[in-house]
Amino acid sequence: MDVRILSYNIHRAIGVDRRFRLERIAQILAHYNADIVLLQEVDVGAPRSRELNLARELAELGDYPYYAVGLNVKLRKGMYGNATLSRYPIARERNIDLTLDGRKARGCLFTELELPSEPSASLLPVFNLHLGLSFKERPQQVGRLVRTPEFVGIEAGQPCLVAGDFNDWWTRIAPLFTEALGFVCATNHGVGYQNAFLTYPSFSPTTGLDKVFCRGPITVLGGRRCRLRVSKVASDHLPVIVDLQI
Repeated sequence: MDVRILSYNIHRAIGVDRRFRLERIAQILAHYNADIVLLQEVDVGAPRSRELNLARELAELGDYPYYAVGLNVKLRKGMYGNATLSRYPIARERNIDLTLDGRKARGCLFTELELPSEPSASLLPVFNLHLGLSFKERPQQVGRLVRTPEFVGIEAGQPCLVAGDFNDWWTRIAPLFTEALGFVCATNHGVGYQNAFLTYPSFSPTTGLDKVFCRGPITVLGGRRCRLRVSKVASDHLPVIVDLQI
C-alpha cells in the first residue's frame, strides 16, 4: 500500500512574522493531504497560542480521525511537544522521555498504527522525535531511544519509521540510522544521507534538520520539501513530504 508522510516543526504556529496563525499550518497540511502527519513544537494550553490544543485543532481541520500528543516542555501555563495525526487507528502510544540532565526537555512520541491489510491489520511503529540542540546530547538521545522496549520490540522485517526535527546541523546523526541501524533516509537528494532536503530557516534554508528514516519492507517512491509560498512564513522550518510503498 502507498502511504504519504509529512514531518513538520510548526514552531507553535507562530510564523517568522511573529504572528500566531494556525490557519497557515492547516493550509499546508491540507495541500499535501498526508496519511500520517508528524509535528513538533505543538502547544497545548499555552497563552501564546490562545490556550488551544493545537494537535486537536489541526486534526479537526485536516479531518484526521486519530491523533496523539507527547508533551515535553512545561511553560508557566501550558506545555508543548510532539503530535502525530493519522488516517489510521492508533493501537498503542507512549511518550518517550529523551531529556538529559541539565538540558532542555526533549521527547519522542511513539505510536503504533493499524494499517489496513488482508487478512488482518498490520502494525506500523512510528517514532516522532525532536532532538536537542547540542551535538553531545543528540547521540545520547538516539542511544536512549533505541534501547526502549518499543524500539527493541520491533520484529525483524517489520516496517518502521523514525522522523522529526533531528537538529542535525552537520549531518552527524544520520549515519547512526543509515550505517548502524539499517535505515534508509527518505529526505535526501539521491542515495545516502549527505545531501538532505534543506528545511531551515524556512525563508532561506541552508541546512536539513527535518528528516524521515524508514526500515523494513518499505520502498521510497519520492520525497521533497514544501515549496508553497505560505510555508516561508508559517514556521521557521519547512515540512518534508515522503511517499512510501509499504
